[in-house]
Amino acid sequence: MARQRTSNAAPPAAPLSLQSLGRAGDLGALAHYADAAYYDLTYGARRQDVDHYVRRARELGGPVLEYGAGTGRITLPLARAGLEVTGVELARPMLQACEARLARAPRHLRGRVVLHQGDMRTLRLERRYRLVIAPFNVLLHLYTRQELAELLERVKEHLLPGGRFVFDVSVPQGEDLARDPERRYPAPDVRHPETGQVLGYAERFHYDPLRQLLLVWMEFSPRDGSPPWSVPLTHRQWFPQELEAALHHAGFVDQRWSADFTGEPPDANVDSLVVDCGLAPGP
Repeated sequence: MARQRTSNAAPPAAPLSLQSLGRAGDLGALAHYADAAYYDLTYGARRQDVDHYVRRARELGGPVLEYGAGTGRITLPLARAGLEVTGVELARPMLQACEARLARAPRHLRGRVVLHQGDMRTLRLERRYRLVIAPFNVLLHLYTRQELAELLERVKEHLLPGGRFVFDVSVPQGEDLARDPERRYPAPDVRHPETGQVLGYAERFHYDPLRQLLLVWMEFSPRDGSPPWSVPLTHRQWFPQELEAALHHAGFVDQRWSADFTGEPPDANVDSLVVDCGLAPGP
């Protein structure tokens, strides 16, 4: 998931229309992943999901296939836990950051990880896995029913008998979908980890209710007076009943749904869902 974003980039004259977004390869799926250092700064402190996937992988045993390996935030802890991991990532900048982290790791750890750049909907690997994971909203970059169905077919092809497919997704929040697209929602300043620039930060939200796409514009304004820039992020809003039906029709059974990496059943206050499912035995 790649491209766009340099500290001297001029902001777009006007937001891209939602009609120009929506495919897994479009700007709204790519731009957020162009700056791996900033991505790690923003999300590096997330631990609940890392701990959950490592624990589940230890329970099931390897090998593990990870869709959306990114910079290795979950990949490397899995390898440190003694598991063989195959990581798939579309964004070249993220993959390069993961490769750099691996290059600094001990040889025995490097030997447990294989990385592939590719589209999770189409990439076929010559191997099957005990566990397939899609962490941290990977499925939200599947913008249509067909794209979701394509991924589920790839998951089925890569699962060993008795294997599990585990993923997590944010639950659509009514307040985000109803926000005024012309209003900026400011947040605290951030400091870029590579340039050292102090950046003003704000977000704008634009929701397409027909295609269920939420476009978030992340706006950066350097406090030193340098030109500002905007980074779009497009997420499909998959409602829980949609996902349950898609998994059911694809042949996934024993669906276990839990809330926010707590292991507890979801309720009306859930922010993210963790889904753990298997495949029905073949004839």
